[in-house]
Amino acid sequence: MSDWKETNTHLRILRDAEAGHYGVIAAIAYNIEQVHGLIKAANTARSPLIIQFFPWAIQVFDGLLVRTAAEAAKSADVPISIHLDHAQSEDLIRRAAELPFDSIMVDMSHYEKEDNLCKTAQWVQHCNERQIATEAEPGRIEGGEDGVMDTAGLEACMTTPEEVEEFVATGVCALAPAFGNVHGEYGPQGPRLDFKRFENIRECADGRVHLVLHGTNGFEPDLMTKCIGAGVSKINVNRLVLDDYYEHLHAKTGKMPHTQLIEEGIEKVIQLTMKWMDICGSAGKG
Repeated sequence: MSDWKETNTHLRILRDAEAGHYGVIAAIAYNIEQVHGLIKAANTARSPLIIQFFPWAIQVFDGLLVRTAAEAAKSADVPISIHLDHAQSEDLIRRAAELPFDSIMVDMSHYEKEDNLCKTAQWVQHCNERQIATEAEPGRIEGGEDGVMDTAGLEACMTTPEEVEEFVATGVCALAPAFGNVHGEYGPQGPRLDFKRFENIRECADGRVHLVLHGTNGFEPDLMTKCIGAGVSKINVNRLVLDDYYEHLHAKTGKMPHTQLIEEGIEKVIQLTMKWMDICGSAGKG
């Protein structure tokens, strides 16, 4: 292992989670209130944390929100890494690699297979040269999120063991397999995950890469713990930790002072995030 991988905060968090058989929340943040709430939740719960941003955050805030989060993470009492989720533009990856990210998801899944692998390997090397960990998506996880290209129009393709081997060869640090999970919202029947497929993926990975769970909107606690028991260490969440925040904003905007609205919104993020840290088993592990 390269020396920088030993000290990279993101990779250290994932190694510790795998050794301790728990999952670490990797929460999307859209503003400073959410960043502050997530960090306060991590400090209070004594839990490691991964704060994620979509490319949108770089484009709109010109890197300011990322730099602010990275600075706040340094002052936390627990390990916190800063991750870029679903970086699909090569220009954006180049720009992100100059910001204080501990990890970047090199998402070339909207390209056909050979181009996906080639471009992934190229940008993994680019990030690694800057001591930034990387994540990729073998197969295609359907659906779309904020600022992320919708792949549902492409032929649905769950991850195979062969694809795991191909992506491990790119040098990537973590893989987000497709095994029935979707970006965005699930249909009326809810999530239908293929755990047998995931078991085959894990056996093929054989500890060479960390395994990541995407598409957790609407998950119940028992399904989350089943995924962690199956071997995922990084748990991407969006609505799971932000729903109460948005419900509060919708219900209270214009009905209380703005400062109070912000403060109470932060508290909503803190409490819901701590709940899921407890469910994922990371509370007390920081």
